[in-house]
Amino acid sequence: MPSRNHLDKIGRKKKKKWTEEAMERALIEVKSGRCTVRQAAKEFGVPKSSLGDRVSGRVTPGSRSGPAQLITSADEELLVEFSLYMSKHGFPLTKQQVVSFASSIYKRQHRRVAFSKLGQTWWLNFRKRQEKNITIQPADNVVRGRTVCVRKEAVDQFFCLLSTLIDKHGLRDKPHQIYNCNEAGFQLGRKRVILPKSASLGCKPAPGSRDHVSVLACFSAAGEDIPPFIIYSKAYPGGVCYKTQGPPNALYGWSDSGCINSDLFKKWFLKHFLVHAPKERPLLLIFDGHKSPVNLEVVESARREHVVLLCLPPHCSHVLQPLDAGPFLVLKQRFALLIGDGCATDTHFAVSKKEFSGVFKKAYQVGKEEDGVRMVKEGFRKCGIYPLNHFVINDGHLMPSHGISTAAGPSLISAQDVNSVGELAAAGPSS
Repeated sequence: MPSRNHLDKIGRKKKKKWTEEAMERALIEVKSGRCTVRQAAKEFGVPKSSLGDRVSGRVTPGSRSGPAQLITSADEELLVEFSLYMSKHGFPLTKQQVVSFASSIYKRQHRRVAFSKLGQTWWLNFRKRQEKNITIQPADNVVRGRTVCVRKEAVDQFFCLLSTLIDKHGLRDKPHQIYNCNEAGFQLGRKRVILPKSASLGCKPAPGSRDHVSVLACFSAAGEDIPPFIIYSKAYPGGVCYKTQGPPNALYGWSDSGCINSDLFKKWFLKHFLVHAPKERPLLLIFDGHKSPVNLEVVESARREHVVLLCLPPHCSHVLQPLDAGPFLVLKQRFALLIGDGCATDTHFAVSKKEFSGVFKKAYQVGKEEDGVRMVKEGFRKCGIYPLNHFVINDGHLMPSHGISTAAGPSLISAQDVNSVGELAAAGPSS
């Protein structure tokens, strides 16, 4: 793997001492017949061989020297713009994420390529080309064991950004345009049954692993919902009854873990949220982006559709997530009652994957009833999201500055001079 010093040394050796402007002027003189290639090269200080290549047509005028650029300049500018947008909305990207997004762009251009050529060399050159637009900073890690506390600085920055976005887009009195989406998990266990004592002497069933089902719910500050997204672990249940018996217009998916991932979040945002969301724009969507990682396609679509994506700061979702503070606890309690498990815990329920959607449909109705709408609104109020109120967060939940470990984490891309690339600013979608 080439080091940065090695690449810098190569760059110093091969650095050209002429400008494209000088080459263009020399090319004009030769083509007009006023000079020979040798005379023009000497007069304008450009290499004779390079000028000759342009005169003969072997090299296109204005083309860059060196190996072909793996992704186009336009796509690279899009990647920088994407990185700055993410940083300004609470999702600073790591090196691995940037290289991954760049690889996706490369594969989109070269569909027959089985692997990506982007690696350490591309990353170092990308940083060098974009050093005026981005900077790399270490991430702050919260001390292990203190994640139940919340960084005061993180909460202050979040509310400052939230206030800026709400004022910029005129959302102070528009709760129906402010949304929060959040994921609730359900561990499904076997039902308890009563058997004769002698039955326990037979073969015991293998314990196996519990099936996990997640539900991505989304509500506005006015209590209006986007139909839920139900995510099964490993595979869909057999048959189609899980769809016909589930909540109306619900979306279904699966992942190995039964939890949301980048691909599922893209599916939900593009094919579900944008379909069921109100037509008024802009919309503000607040969510835990560290659990639901967004990708380039989601951000591009959000900006086109005038949807502002806002990420909650790390380790703060339990005090800033409206659905956690509002309906989720009641939803799980209602679910446990419906399956007749009065002693069910907060996360384990004795119901099969096939039965889940039908039972969940009945439990989910609580969010659409009058009391449920009131609980959703109360969740937004408790978190200070709507009405906007920074002071509702209890200081007892906040961790002072000296309680933070500054151990360096992964490098993050953050905005150094946002104005230089078109002021993505607390930006949101361009209007």
